[in-house]
Amino acid sequence: MKWMFLIVLAVTLGTAAPSRADEDTSRVFEIRTYTTAPGKLQELHRRFREHTLKLFERHGMVNIAYWTPQDPKAASNTLIYVLSHKNREAAAQSWAAFGADPEWKQVGAASEANGPIVIKVESTFVQATDFSPMK
Repeated sequence: MKWMFLIVLAVTLGTAAPSRADEDTSRVFEIRTYTTAPGKLQELHRRFREHTLKLFERHGMVNIAYWTPQDPKAASNTLIYVLSHKNREAAAQSWAAFGADPEWKQVGAASEANGPIVIKVESTFVQATDFSPMK
């Protein structure tokens, strides 16, 4: 199932932007999958919509796309998204800065005042192949 998603993701990203020969080929993409506690997906969506995306950008992460699965088993508790980073080192620095950001600490704590929202996080770093339309 996950490999099927990655194939669909590759096709989607490949058609989302034209190939650019001058783009930095060291850029990496991070595919993240969040599983929420029961009934908490809309709270996670709200947190991303109102705060997280702009905080990611503040710390050098590029928001590419966000999805919820159509599969009924995962539709009620899963958020999948893709970020772009200059490279793995930049990703590590961005995540560290994001985690230390006072605004994020406040937003995260406030959004989880009634219990945890996210119960599982999966992260996979990928890089474009030499034949990928999007690098």
